[in-house]
Amino acid sequence: MKASFVLGGLAAALMSAAIPAVLHAQQYPVKPVRVIVPFAPGGGSDLTARQFSARLTATLGQQFIVDNRGGAGGIIGMEAVAKAPPDGYTIMMMSGSFSASSATHRPAFDPINSIIPVAEFGITPFVVTVHPSLPSKNLKELIGLARSRPGELVYASSGVGGLTHLATELMNVMAKIKMVHVPYKSTGAAMTDLLSGQAPIIVGSLLPVVPHFKTGRLRPLAVTTAKRWVSLPDVPTVAETLPGYEVELWFGTMAPRGTPAAVIDRLNGAVNKALEEPEIRRNLEDQGMVQTGGAPQKFGERIQKDYQRWVRVVKEAGIKAE
Repeated sequence: MKASFVLGGLAAALMSAAIPAVLHAQQYPVKPVRVIVPFAPGGGSDLTARQFSARLTATLGQQFIVDNRGGAGGIIGMEAVAKAPPDGYTIMMMSGSFSASSATHRPAFDPINSIIPVAEFGITPFVVTVHPSLPSKNLKELIGLARSRPGELVYASSGVGGLTHLATELMNVMAKIKMVHVPYKSTGAAMTDLLSGQAPIIVGSLLPVVPHFKTGRLRPLAVTTAKRWVSLPDVPTVAETLPGYEVELWFGTMAPRGTPAAVIDRLNGAVNKALEEPEIRRNLEDQGMVQTGGAPQKFGERIQKDYQRWVRVVKEAGIKAE
């Protein structure tokens, strides 16, 4: 009798402890949510963040307000998230630059272990792109040209330690070539010199370069995803020339470590629901992206895999943060 009473009391205590978490998930959010984007307005991360913030606002009934905190390759905004109260009212919408910047800058606050995955939105490739002044018609020819002219060919990137920089250096390491890196403040800033032939090579985002493929002002050599991309079916993958090469630019949302699991699940469910909407899918396709979604754990595995790869590339290529 006494044992039954103790066990009954323990069960009641466990149930009462679980009730606040369940209620928190059901009620969340009860006030506006700050959505930090660690980049300036107008870029891919910002546009994606605004699109999904609008959907979360409609689904969850509170304002999801974008707060751009650009600078230091995303580190400034990432630090703001890492140090925010883990209550679900500060989240971050980010790209694959998260893993790249973490590997390059190695900030004191350790973003990889202080910011956790919530939900992935989608992925898109980078494209190995050249100015037509280069004779290379495919990636194999570009590698051959670089080997014949070591330290002469110039490539542009969106900044030291950024994803376009590391994606190019991964290609250089695997191909055993050396090209000269010219960093810009963004892919957009690099486009002028790319189009003029001053910096005739970039492993760059899909959207800025695709319009110039149609006019012949730029030439696509390869996509960085493991499989050929749906909108560029005739463009080979880098892996067809360098087996094992794969870089995907992801977009997703994250939160400070310690954010209640019930809140993470609620946000994850809202994102996955949004990804089922035809309008969202069309918008992602217009941005050159394929929707992914899924559980936080799956997203976390991608982030960890990316981070370990970029740590290795930073070391092998001797990359140092500015």
